[in-house]
Amino acid sequence: MKLNLNGNISQVGIARELGLHPSSIQGWIRKYKAFGPEGLKTIKKNTHYSSELKLSAVKDYINGKGSLADISLKYNLSCTGILTQWINKYNKCHKTCKSHNNKGDHIMTNGRKTTYEERIEIVAFCIANANDYNLTANKYKVSYQQVYTWINKYNRGGYEALVDRRGKRKKLEDLSESEKIAAQLKLLESENRRLKMENDFLKKLDEIERR
Repeated sequence: MKLNLNGNISQVGIARELGLHPSSIQGWIRKYKAFGPEGLKTIKKNTHYSSELKLSAVKDYINGKGSLADISLKYNLSCTGILTQWINKYNKCHKTCKSHNNKGDHIMTNGRKTTYEERIEIVAFCIANANDYNLTANKYKVSYQQVYTWINKYNRGGYEALVDRRGKRKKLEDLSESEKIAAQLKLLESENRRLKMENDFLKKLDEIERR
């Protein structure tokens, strides 16, 4: 490992000598840089990972906080394959609405104008479906970028951030008290549904591991 870090032997050269794939050497180097010699110690195959750690790792990847290698390193996983398995299981648990549309991977490129009420409904649906931007964009005929932007606005400023402050569109002060309460309830319901789905996912993982 030190020979490679010092530039004496290439990763490909070391992999060839050891009969390994270069990606294995790259993984070792990342671990060595992050954790030092301790990071290269062999991890037992029956290492137990908590359900909370699994969910955190999967959500980090889904939310774009790093590559498979980055997230695996962050959570000290022995290989990216472990994270890939968790992601696959997570996705299977959340495929609730895609079966009716074989073109679920299609993303609309053009956005459209929306009302405040529509944005509330769109954000609520997206949250309830594990932030599946593709699914949401297709269902409501808006662009992926629009959904992504609205979710970010909601995460930063709550339902009030979804009010369009441009031109003559409805402003925050124009909303009635009942409209504000309705928006809060809809978003709260979607948050509760998302939490239930995450709990179902954790239970499913535990069931699989006990088999």
